[in-house]
Amino acid sequence: MIFEAFANGRMNLAGRWVRCALGKGGVVAAAAKREGDGASPAGVYMIRRVLYRPDRCAAPGTRLVTAPMAEDDGWCDAPADAAYNQPVKLPYAASCERLWRDDHVYDLVGVLAHNDAPPTPGLGSAIFLHLAREDYAPTEGCVAVARADLDLLLALAEPGSAVAIRAESA
Repeated sequence: MIFEAFANGRMNLAGRWVRCALGKGGVVAAAAKREGDGASPAGVYMIRRVLYRPDRCAAPGTRLVTAPMAEDDGWCDAPADAAYNQPVKLPYAASCERLWRDDHVYDLVGVLAHNDAPPTPGLGSAIFLHLAREDYAPTEGCVAVARADLDLLLALAEPGSAVAIRAESA
């Protein structure tokens, strides 16, 4: 199953249209994506696994692989580092994003298969499917939806399901 997110902030969840937030830098071709540009890479990305904050929510009801986060979980975003676009444990010597955040956007995270097999330095890291802020503020390149919509997506997903990021409008 493919869930499509469009540049105009709409996402198709198996025929149900919901609001989504994409990158503040717009949607760009995956080959043009660069680390730190704030853009969402156009393409179709399998949902590799789902991470959740066990202190804030239970494991999601999904057929996808799930794992609880720990307070020391991070994601390397340093293009020159050997762990680029991979999970790391904090503290970590190179630049990385903290997954255990004070806000709620990473309480539930789908890890998307962008630039991960193997990662190409500088072509973007940490492209996730996560919870939207209340005002649907643009992301740093991820796809973000409301909690109820992410719960629905995960309930519908099966191994091999993907998120398609589209540059056109729905």
